[in-house]
Amino acid sequence: MKEFLKEKKFNIIKIDKEISTEFEATSIIKKHPRDIIILNNPKGYDIPIISGIANTREKIACAINTEKDNIIHKMIDSMENPISIDKTHNLKNYNTTDADLNKLPILTHYQKDGGAYITSGVVIAKDPETNVPNASIHRMMVLSHDKLAIRIVPRNLYTYFNKAKQMKKNLPIAIAIGLDPAVLLASTSSIPIDQDEMELANRFKEGKLKLVDINRLKVPQAEIILEGEILFNEVAKEGPFVDLTDTYDHIRDEPVIKLTKMHIKENPYYHTILPAGFEHKLLQGLPQEPRIYKSVKNTVPTVQNVLLTEGGCCWLHATIAIEKQSQGDGKNALLAALSAHPSLKHAVVVDKDINLFDNEDVEYAIATRVKGDEDIIIIPKSRGSSLDPVALPDGTTTKVGVDATKDINQKEKFKRVSSDFYIINK
Repeated sequence: MKEFLKEKKFNIIKIDKEISTEFEATSIIKKHPRDIIILNNPKGYDIPIISGIANTREKIACAINTEKDNIIHKMIDSMENPISIDKTHNLKNYNTTDADLNKLPILTHYQKDGGAYITSGVVIAKDPETNVPNASIHRMMVLSHDKLAIRIVPRNLYTYFNKAKQMKKNLPIAIAIGLDPAVLLASTSSIPIDQDEMELANRFKEGKLKLVDINRLKVPQAEIILEGEILFNEVAKEGPFVDLTDTYDHIRDEPVIKLTKMHIKENPYYHTILPAGFEHKLLQGLPQEPRIYKSVKNTVPTVQNVLLTEGGCCWLHATIAIEKQSQGDGKNALLAALSAHPSLKHAVVVDKDINLFDNEDVEYAIATRVKGDEDIIIIPKSRGSSLDPVALPDGTTTKVGVDATKDINQKEKFKRVSSDFYIINK
């Protein structure tokens, strides 16, 4: 992570005054939503807090050596061409002690939170039957100096844990805190369960990713690494916690992690991700864009790009750009997008002359190219997101698609004069 921070283009705000980890740190981070914040003096702790290393597309693009409008294509290429890692490194640069979460400046973010939460921890585990590894970010609520409650949803880690539970065995894990955006992005990417996220991360880092052996697991080098097990026979109340939509998630019974050791680098940073902040939204939502893109491409091969918008929490709203070749391409692109990402609630498809990253430009397309009775698709009683406050408890909602593309039979009618003027006078 420290190598990434050496990029001079990023605005880094350092605060030296004493800051409480209860609420005060959150209030400062919220005041600087697009900056990297370093709190050098968290009250009662020796480890500085850092936040915001992945809170813009520009930072994420820099971490994977591309431009922000090419992130989706870089991700797809890297998923298709991962780089395996044979060599692992030792822990010579780490100080190893018994696990004690009281030594880490873990934040309590909001007044109604169930407790202090680790929000940037990448959990490394292996399938107890096949030994296929997995890396994924999970929120973890502090229960004691060596126990955490972990929120697990039905994906890879959920599958691994249930296998261990059926075998009446604890699941060994490691938790990596303080990774650069390339590794964080790989850990949140949607790849097949039999693929290794660290091989994707290694592709992002051009074969330079370093791993260490901990708990019989290959773990990316991080500022802080916790070692332990998810207990097969113990649960605890987890929550409330502020989720993507800036609303409180439910309290649930979730599995418990028992920690044994922690490994801390010299002069470390403790990385925290602000719940419902841009870093949270981008790391959770952006990795879904390749899946939407590939689904749309199967239907409309001339798709240009896909964007899960930050105003839609990078989860509920998408904008899709296509090069329209037939009159029905816009509608087909909408249907493909809405089915590819089940949580997607509203989607807008635009022509390639619209800048997806410019909300004003997208609104222009809606204003000048949409006829409500012909260009808006409404799909009631659809499977949506449990995070959507207006959805039913099971996530059932109404989906809306807006075809904001030009009438292919009247292209000249929609031609933008300012675009031609710019080209002529460039």
